[in-house]
Amino acid sequence: MTATQQQAGKANHAEVTGIRPAGDRAILVELSSLDAVLSLQAQLTAHPQPGQIDVIAAAATVLVTADSSQAVRGLAAHVRSLDLDAPAEIESALVTIDVVYDGEDLDEAGSLTGLGRQAVVAAHTGQLWTAAFAGFAPGFAYLTGENPSLEVPRRRSPRTAVPAGAVALGGAYSAVYPRQSPGGWQLIGRTDALMWDLGRENPALIRPGDTVRFNAVRAEATVTAPPQPAEHQAAEGQPAQDDAVVPAAGLIVRKPGLQATVQDLGRPGFASLGVSSAGAMDRGALRRANRLVGNPEGAAGIELLFGGLELEALSDQVLAVTGADVPLQITPATKAEPTTAVRHPACDAPFALLAGEKLTIGNATRGLRSYLGVRGGIGGPEALGSRSTDTMSGVGPEPLQAGTVLPVQAPKPGSMVGHPEVSPLPDQDQATELRVVPGPRQDWFSNGTLQDFLKQEWTVTPQSNRIGLRLTGQALTRSRDGELSSEGTVRGAVQVPPEGQPVLFLSDHPVTGGYPVIAVVVHPDLDKAAQLPPGTTVRFAAAAPPAELPETPKESSHA
Repeated sequence: MTATQQQAGKANHAEVTGIRPAGDRAILVELSSLDAVLSLQAQLTAHPQPGQIDVIAAAATVLVTADSSQAVRGLAAHVRSLDLDAPAEIESALVTIDVVYDGEDLDEAGSLTGLGRQAVVAAHTGQLWTAAFAGFAPGFAYLTGENPSLEVPRRRSPRTAVPAGAVALGGAYSAVYPRQSPGGWQLIGRTDALMWDLGRENPALIRPGDTVRFNAVRAEATVTAPPQPAEHQAAEGQPAQDDAVVPAAGLIVRKPGLQATVQDLGRPGFASLGVSSAGAMDRGALRRANRLVGNPEGAAGIELLFGGLELEALSDQVLAVTGADVPLQITPATKAEPTTAVRHPACDAPFALLAGEKLTIGNATRGLRSYLGVRGGIGGPEALGSRSTDTMSGVGPEPLQAGTVLPVQAPKPGSMVGHPEVSPLPDQDQATELRVVPGPRQDWFSNGTLQDFLKQEWTVTPQSNRIGLRLTGQALTRSRDGELSSEGTVRGAVQVPPEGQPVLFLSDHPVTGGYPVIAVVVHPDLDKAAQLPPGTTVRFAAAAPPAELPETPKESSHA
């Protein structure tokens, strides 16, 4: 922490003002000040508790996720015991960022602050900024300044694409956009500093607790992507340039279908850097596919949407397909005997795909996502300990394309293929029931609205994806005005934007969000949500709430 923050912490008692359940495996801790937020985050990061997974700091809250409900209760008790007035033990660094101040909104920022164009630049460069927390995207750090004169509202109409390297102001914060993305902050400049680079030991240039100084420069700033090692291109989802250089092992994609990605069980533990866990949407289906081919349950496989994938074996393989009901067809190799027949293996059972043979996975007849397990597991480089493709943050390999070569790892000695299993799928002819527990911001809605949420059927829209299930139905209305400060979110959270149509967050959801969460789907039901195609319906049902947490408030402490 900076000296200013330490002094402020002494002047204002830092304390926990409330602890709210955020589903069955997380708590949302409300705190009295940003100093208390930083102190709690630092203490939990330095001394993680049993079962603790992620610690996500925000403006006035800290979200803590765990691997079980029992661990959550232990974390709640531990949080209550901490002295948040103690100086936070944060390993901080001074980061200097060169900026060309020619942003599209620089004049507007000068008008909104009453400072004028040059004075905005002087105020931005003339103070130290502290990285309070991360979120929105990997490498995006919310910076708080010493001078409140630069506080400006967000744009009324967000841009659909803010360029990478844009330096911006939003509310009381400043930030640098690490990659092109939508955004509603006021753009005042640009930098060529690489905010996120998986080639570094610490991928994020700015980490929570760091101090940042902006330096005005006149030179042109051009953002360049880090070079991609040539030897990793095929393994990371890049198509092979020529069949002559295809390695004599693994699989090659001939047709990728609508969307096919490499997925394992994700990369939990990096939410404080703005990286969600990602991973398979239907984790039970991926685990079954791996069991069937004799892999550890977390081995990387292929997730495909609606089927449509065609693969060719470059060497003999053992495969299994689980999840959605899809027809399978194996076409003999070109050089096979003319009498060799086309085969139709069954889903949910292991089968062989010999060198030169092609597997075609047809369109799904029930369910939405299928999972292909390969004996040994899909290989290639890991990003933050996982091979999963994260469509929100861009971490991990690109979605598969025609020509993508997939290396396959050697199976563990002694591993055995499994017996056929059954993939449980929702009945698409009736509403799928998803059990929910109260969300941390349920008190933003009246009892009548809560009943409307539970009693009606919601329809899955075509805008749904790996980020979230977008639902439509009778709009939900809030019982209070104002906006909620951004805070950590969990997989399974049901957010309600201003238009009143819920969004159920799934594997690639943003780490933080600014809409109230009315409920959270319990972990055992999330696999069902991953298998719901557009047009199917959902009904939410109240599950037994998590065990009572100490001194959980009835109303939010901030709006």
